[in-house]
Amino acid sequence: MSSRSSGGIGAVLSTLKHAVKQTGLLRATHALASMNNKQGFDCPGCAWPEPDHRARFEFCENGAKALMSATTTKKLDANFWRENPIGKLSSLSEYELENLGRIVTPAVRFEQSEYFQNISYEEACKLAGTKFKELTNPHEAVFYTSGRASNEAAFLFQLMARALGTNNLSDCSNLCHESSGVALKNTLGTGKGTVQIKDFLASQVIFLIGHNPSTNHPRMLSTLKEARLKGAKIIVINPMVEPGLLRFRHPQDLGDMLGGAKEIATHYFQVSIGGDQSLFYALLYKLFLDKNFTKFIERDFITNHTQGFESLSQSLELLDYNKLCENSGLTPSDIDTILKIICENERVIYAWGMGITQTTYGVATIEAIVNLALTRAHVGKLGAGLCPVRGHSNVQGNRTVGITHAPNQQFIAKLEERFALKIPTDAGLDVVDSIRAMLENKIKIFVALGGNLLSASPDFLKTQEALSRCELKINLATKLNKTHLVKNGITLLLPCLTRVEKDIQKDQEQIISVENSMSIVHASRGHFEPLDKNLWSETQIIGHLAHHSFKNHENINWLELACRYELIRDHIAFCIPELADYNSRLQIPGGFVLENLAHKRIWQTPSKKAQFAALTMPTPNYQNHDLLLTTIRSHDQFNTAIFGLNDRYRGIKNQRDVVFMNQKDINRLKLEHNMRVDLISRYDSQERIAFNFQVKVFDIKEGCAAAYFPEANILVPLDSVALRSNTPTSKLVPIWIRIGQNSHKK
Repeated sequence: MSSRSSGGIGAVLSTLKHAVKQTGLLRATHALASMNNKQGFDCPGCAWPEPDHRARFEFCENGAKALMSATTTKKLDANFWRENPIGKLSSLSEYELENLGRIVTPAVRFEQSEYFQNISYEEACKLAGTKFKELTNPHEAVFYTSGRASNEAAFLFQLMARALGTNNLSDCSNLCHESSGVALKNTLGTGKGTVQIKDFLASQVIFLIGHNPSTNHPRMLSTLKEARLKGAKIIVINPMVEPGLLRFRHPQDLGDMLGGAKEIATHYFQVSIGGDQSLFYALLYKLFLDKNFTKFIERDFITNHTQGFESLSQSLELLDYNKLCENSGLTPSDIDTILKIICENERVIYAWGMGITQTTYGVATIEAIVNLALTRAHVGKLGAGLCPVRGHSNVQGNRTVGITHAPNQQFIAKLEERFALKIPTDAGLDVVDSIRAMLENKIKIFVALGGNLLSASPDFLKTQEALSRCELKINLATKLNKTHLVKNGITLLLPCLTRVEKDIQKDQEQIISVENSMSIVHASRGHFEPLDKNLWSETQIIGHLAHHSFKNHENINWLELACRYELIRDHIAFCIPELADYNSRLQIPGGFVLENLAHKRIWQTPSKKAQFAALTMPTPNYQNHDLLLTTIRSHDQFNTAIFGLNDRYRGIKNQRDVVFMNQKDINRLKLEHNMRVDLISRYDSQERIAFNFQVKVFDIKEGCAAAYFPEANILVPLDSVALRSNTPTSKLVPIWIRIGQNSHKK
C-alpha cells in the first residue's frame, strides 16, 4: 500500500529511525539545527535553495538522511581493511556498503591484492605523483567530480587537471543536466535557470515536467505548497502518478501534521515515457497554427527580444499534429487544456528534471519548452521563467568554477594569465567518452573527487570493465562504494572531511562555499569535530596530490592553496568575473546571487537576442519492444547512496528489485502481480539483462515501466545517448520481459 501523501508523521519517524541507527538522537539534533542555517553548513543532499526566512529546522527527510550518513559514528579503520578482503566487499550491495560507516584511514590496494592496506596521505600522494610523471600524454588521465565538492576544492581540482595539460574534466552534470545546459546556452546564452524562489511565490502557473520533487528534492514541496496557497496552478507532466505530487504534509508544520494534507497538483497529465518532446511540439503547433490560440503570441516581445521566429513557424507547418498527439500519450483535448492554461496566464514557470534530460531528444525537448516560453514572453519577469531542477547540492557551483570538459576561451585565457600555464583549447572527455576511452586502453589514471562513477553511469558491466583497465584509480571519498572495488591496477582511497565537520588548517578554521540551483553562492561552515583527528579535507588532499605531481609550476604554491581557501577564492575572483570580490561577498548572511542576465532580458547569445530553435518531426529510435523503461529513485536514497530499502510513497518494503507496471500491460504480457521476471534491453546487437525483478502494479502510463537505479543501470546502453549533450538515455530504455525461473517467488 503506497502512501497517499508525502511528508507527515511518516517522514518524521523515518528520519528518527535513521538518526538512531547512524549517529544517535543528541548528535542528530545538533546536526539538523546547524544544517542550512546561515551560520551553519549546507545540506549534503539536493540543490534546492533555502528561503529567505528559514525555519528553526530547515531540512527535508532525504536531506536529514544524507546528513545522518555524513555524521555517522561508524568507522572503517585499519582493522576493517585487514579483516575484509575485496571479494567479500564486492559481494555487498550499495545499501550494505553505505551502512558500513565512514572511511577514516587512507588505504591502497595493489594489483591482484585481495586486501586494502594502510598508507599515509603523504605516501599516497607521492605514489600518485610518480604515476602522473610517468604519463606520456596528459590526456591519459581523467578527472571526475561529484556535485558534493565545494567551490574551492572544485577549482583546485580543475587547476590540477589543466596544469597537467588536459581538459578531461568529466562530472556528474554529464550524466544528468547536460542537456539543460546545452539547450539553454543555445537559446538564451546561459546554461542556468532564470528564476528564484520569489518567482515561484509570484507565479500563476508552475509546470513540473519529468521529475518527482517528493523523492528527489522534497524541500521544493514547501515552496510548491506556498505557491498553491497563493493561488498558483501546478501542472504535473509525468508518466507515473506520484503520491507526493498529489498531497503533502509539511513534517515541521503542526497544522499539516494534525490536519489534512495539502494538495499540490491542480492538474496531472500522464505522458508516455519520451512523449514530452511530442507534447511540447504539439503545444507549439496549436499556438502557431490554430486561430483560437495565435492571438496569444507576444509579437512585440518576439520582435524586440528574439531571433528565428519565422524559421520556427515554417518548421511547425511540416509537423504531423495527430502523430504528435499519439506519441505524447495525451489526447487533443488534454493538449488544448494545457495550452489554454499557458495562454491565459502571464506568469508561468517551466521546471523540469531528468525525465526530460536523459532521453534521446532531451536537448530538442528543452528547446521546445524555451520556444513556448519565448512565444508567450514567459521569460525575464517576476513569476515567470525556466527552471532546470538540479540534483546534487553543488553541481552547479562546480560548473561555475571550471569543472567542465568544454571550457570557454575567456576562462582558459584567465587561467593562463594568472598561473603562467599553457592549457589546451580543445574539449576534453565527458563521462561517456571517458568510459569509451578507458575501454580502448587510452586512460591510465582515473581521479574521482567524490561520487560513485560505476553506479551512476550506464551499462554497469561495460563501465566496470572500463575502470578495471586503468592503471591507477584515485578516489577522494567518505564512504565505500562499488567504484572503489573494481579490480586490477592500483586503487587509492583517500578519506576526507564532510561539510558537517570543522576544517582547521594551520590553526585557522576554513569556510567553504557552494552554489545552489538558483545561482545563490553562500558559505558553509562545519560544526562538528572530525570523526578522526587525522582526516584531511578535499582541498588539502588535492593540493598535496598536485604538489607531488608537478615541480615546475613556480606560480602555483600548491601546499599554500591546500590550507588557505581564501587564496583559492582570490584566484577564482580573478578568473571568473561574476565571482569578483568573492571573499568579501561571501560574508553576506545567506550568500549572494550570481545574476542571470536573461532575467533582465539581456541575452548572451551571438546575436544578443533569445534564439528560437526550429523543430523537426520526432523519430523514435525504438521499435517492437514490450515496454519503455525509466529509471527512478526510491524514497530511501539520494543519487547512488541507498539509505534504506523502503519506498514508503510507492508501497515498497525491504526490497529494490522491482519493476512498476500498468495493470493493462501486466495482463497483455500474461504476467501477474509479484511475479518474477527478467528485464532485457537490446542495443547494437547486444543483450543486457536485469535478472529476477518482481512485478508491481502501479499507476503508470500504459506501455511504460519503471525500476530503481542503480540496479537497472545495467540495461542502459553506453552508446544510447541524448543527441548534442551525450547524456545517457536512462529515462528512455526499450525493454522486453521474460518470465524468470523463479517467476512465482514472492
